[in-house]
Amino acid sequence: MSFVKLTASTLAIAAVSATAAAARDNVQIAGSSTVLPYASIVAEAFGENFDFPTPVVESGGSSAGLKRFCEGVGENTIDIANASRKIRDKEITACAEAGVTDIIEVRIGYDGIVFASDINGNSFEFTPSDWYLALAAEIPVDGAMVPNQNVSWSTVNAEFPKQDIMAFIPGTKHGTREVFEEKVLLQGCEDSGAMEAILKINGGDEDAAEEACMSVRTDGRSVDIDGDYTETLARIDANKDGIGVFGLAFYENNTDKLQVATMSGVVPSTESISTGEYPVSRPLYFYIKKAHIGVIPGVKEYAEFFVSDEIAGPDGPLAAYGLVSDPELSATQAAVAAETTMN
Repeated sequence: MSFVKLTASTLAIAAVSATAAAARDNVQIAGSSTVLPYASIVAEAFGENFDFPTPVVESGGSSAGLKRFCEGVGENTIDIANASRKIRDKEITACAEAGVTDIIEVRIGYDGIVFASDINGNSFEFTPSDWYLALAAEIPVDGAMVPNQNVSWSTVNAEFPKQDIMAFIPGTKHGTREVFEEKVLLQGCEDSGAMEAILKINGGDEDAAEEACMSVRTDGRSVDIDGDYTETLARIDANKDGIGVFGLAFYENNTDKLQVATMSGVVPSTESISTGEYPVSRPLYFYIKKAHIGVIPGVKEYAEFFVSDEIAGPDGPLAAYGLVSDPELSATQAAVAAETTMN
């Protein structure tokens, strides 16, 4: 793929003046904390390989990023919003009311994680409930919240082997921590009936209940891994009872060392993750303000670089950090190149 600088369209010039472009020569991005690590990797590589300043990438969450995105057009507004969900109709309306009418939606891939252990160890068929009961800091028992006393997988699920609970999970700075919390711990809390019990205990405070569901035990049976998956693999190599959370691509490159568990009866694969059949997955996006293309330098070039095979493909650096490459990546590349806006 070639990355060619484009001249500003008449519409973009009208929307953002040349004076504004001169006032800011770097791409500004904000939004999802899940997309943040991926966007940061791309921004750094973009700054190193192109004649544009390194884009500024901020977090704040999907909703906050899209709110900033929809504030209007001009150099004092961000160019791109990262999101771990699709933009909502009410956000599109807010954008339009502020003059942001041409939006390009870019699906970068899928946030999917797998659960793998030593290839010579016990095999597992997990549900989210199993992981909630194994890793929750506190669980409801007889109308009260008590510290998690589960120390073996067999006490979590009688069908599991008597193997010490030892989990290596994405750290709070990792791109896949959010999907682990929401799709595994929170879902398991709901599925197991614990959420209902917690709400009775705390008087119906849903926010506090969700926080309790996603709070992870700190007694050494769960270890946060903020580095890449090679660190998780090394921990399992040193502790054969360990079960780690990995990106699909990393697991597939290490099938000689790891065996993967099913989740709710589904085997993780690119197909099952991209279709949503595998439950611990979701699509990730960023949204481009078309009026800024060709006016704020590097906006389109950054987007094309992000979704290139070399970056977002199955052998790219984002896959190594947990992103599941989109089987329809070529269609996304074409849409970005053509500056195709949402209907």
